[in-house]
Amino acid sequence: MNENSAPLDRASAEEYASWFKALADATRIQLVSLLARCREPMTVGQIVAASGVGQSTVSHHLKILADVRFVLVERRGTASLYRINEACVHCFPTAADVVMGNPVPAAPTCE
Repeated sequence: MNENSAPLDRASAEEYASWFKALADATRIQLVSLLARCREPMTVGQIVAASGVGQSTVSHHLKILADVRFVLVERRGTASLYRINEACVHCFPTAADVVMGNPVPAAPTCE
């Protein structure tokens, strides 16, 4: 059995599963795409206006994305600003390679 045929360790598998689960929804994909392309922190109101999705739905999905650290939240007074976690944008394709057994330089972390 070569190095690439060994199973992924459980901790890494659980982390990657949480990422894939968080992205297993079209609305969350839209929100990640919006924030990644915007490159500026946005309020929920701005996200609602840009996405056409209702406020409570946006808030729900942002929480899920923040839980896996794809989205970072910055509190400013009573406002919350959401931005993409650049580390996740860069490490997500590597995570897919790891899961599929493709060679990668190092295991990614989304922090």
